[in-house]
Amino acid sequence: MSRPAVLLACCLASITCAADEEKRPTAVPSKSPEHMLQRFVDECVKIEPGKKQFPKSFVIGSEKPGPNELKRREVEIGHSFRISKYEMTQELYEVVTGRNPSRWKGPRNSVETVSWQDATRFCGALTRVLHMRKLISEDEVVRLPTALEWEYCCRAGTKSSYSFGDNTGKVLDEHAWHTGNAAGNDPAVGVLKPNPWGLYDVHGYLWEFVSDAGDGNKSARIIRGGSWRDPHSLLSSASYLTLPDHAASDAIGFRCIIASKPEAKKPADQ
Repeated sequence: MSRPAVLLACCLASITCAADEEKRPTAVPSKSPEHMLQRFVDECVKIEPGKKQFPKSFVIGSEKPGPNELKRREVEIGHSFRISKYEMTQELYEVVTGRNPSRWKGPRNSVETVSWQDATRFCGALTRVLHMRKLISEDEVVRLPTALEWEYCCRAGTKSSYSFGDNTGKVLDEHAWHTGNAAGNDPAVGVLKPNPWGLYDVHGYLWEFVSDAGDGNKSARIIRGGSWRDPHSLLSSASYLTLPDHAASDAIGFRCIIASKPEAKKPADQ
């Protein structure tokens, strides 16, 4: 089995954790569905490439790419959007869908054990709910970020291996849940330090789905950021894996963005 295949198998494998592991901090849950919905919108960070601290061009990939990283190159992003400060929480997922598939339960824990298909359906349902309550405009939608949008937000203007630099050790523990410091039960979102743009858990905690198909296969999808099961090498800004769009794991979740609907394509000239 190839190294990427082994890593993916490890990511999707189920593990049993000791009941006496150190208990993670928990956050106070929201009080009502209306409060949760408003909180989600309010906690999204506005990203405006070309303004203030947000550059239009940035570097993706790695200077010395590993087997799960792209080669470094400069790209440009020219549209504005809002991205969730946190990975999607279990409380909001349950309010919108009526269920909570997560293995590690907690209202303000990140939702996991969802597939790319589940995450995409959730985004559509949340869009309709937010439209109905007039919390976003009719020309906006909630969706998964593209791989480009995700890496742009994760890097937060940095070119280093991680948004907090190139070193691991203590500084990694301060920013990311990974195999070296995770007890096996999810903590609440936002327990560790954020990246320079105020986004939490972009490194570790849970892999995050993006909208892009993987390796040209429409039924395969890309996940980014690494998880609590992974070593530091898989938590870099450039790291990624691919998996089937129906696969789910307690090491995979997602975060959403709020963006304008794509403009309708004009008919080709006859």
